[in-house]
Amino acid sequence: MTNRTDNQNREDNEGNEITERVVKIRRVTKVVAGGRRRGFSATVVVGDGNGSVGIGIGKAEAVPDAVRKGVSVAKKNMITVPMNGTTIPHEVLAHFTSSTVLLKPAAPGKGVIAGGPVRAVVELAGIRDILTKSLGSSNPINVVKATIKGLSELKIPMEEIAKRKGQTT
Repeated sequence: MTNRTDNQNREDNEGNEITERVVKIRRVTKVVAGGRRRGFSATVVVGDGNGSVGIGIGKAEAVPDAVRKGVSVAKKNMITVPMNGTTIPHEVLAHFTSSTVLLKPAAPGKGVIAGGPVRAVVELAGIRDILTKSLGSSNPINVVKATIKGLSELKIPMEEIAKRKGQTT
């Protein structure tokens, strides 16, 4: 049950610089016929700081292998976050299992007001000004998944207006 917030920069296949942050490392045990087999599970968040962010969970017998697997899964699951300057376009409330995350836009210069797991996702997405509140369960994996779900639910207001006008005519 170790928490790490190491940042490592790597480049993806397209040359973009991807930053990774380990949110949670857990020691897990599997009971087999010969006894217990110990391993590690790593929850990793990756982002480019320009609106793309992803989460991955990797499992392996050693921590570095688990982190590497988590990074590759996170790169495959990246989403694009719509932004309004340095903040998000509107407020959103997202649920994942028993964790709930409230994300609210903030005035320029306010900074990132967020707890550990939410902060990791928001900062790697490139959001500089945001107010957040984590409600319910504080399980870091569920909080990160709720944050990703909330960011994926964001919409650009002008595009939504255009869609709705197009549907009524």
